[in-house]
Amino acid sequence: MDIRIGHGYDVHALAEGLRLVLCGVEIPHNKGCVAHSDGDVAIHAICDALLGALALGDIGKLFPDSDPRYKGIDSTKLLKVVVDIIADKGYSISNIDCTIAMQKPKLRPYIDTMRVTLSDVVGIDVDRISVKATTTEHLGFEGREEGVSATAVALLCKE
Repeated sequence: MDIRIGHGYDVHALAEGLRLVLCGVEIPHNKGCVAHSDGDVAIHAICDALLGALALGDIGKLFPDSDPRYKGIDSTKLLKVVVDIIADKGYSISNIDCTIAMQKPKLRPYIDTMRVTLSDVVGIDVDRISVKATTTEHLGFEGREEGVSATAVALLCKE
């Protein structure tokens, strides 16, 4: 069995009046991510983890922010393309673990919906998808509510 592990990391600045979308779920908040796409920092980290597991580069290589086709795009569509690439290479996704760091809003009420949304897009059981949220105790850009970051790890298998 061929097993591959990938790690992803993404960051976006926050600004007033923009939508906040995390793991494909819109979260009510007065700030949202500054980005070319919908700014879903969690899905971007997950895409990087999946692509990294197969040494295929990163999300920016596959979906450059200089390409107008991706302006405002729903990041679940990008994730679906990445999932299809992985399947075309003969791999399946065993599990995904993602951590989102931001001071506000509290994300716990949305975590289960995020996991189900990711499960639907990726095509694996929800019990194989972990989404966690943390604050940085008011430290750093996340703690000052200037931005949000996400990390993700993914395990791919090929039999």
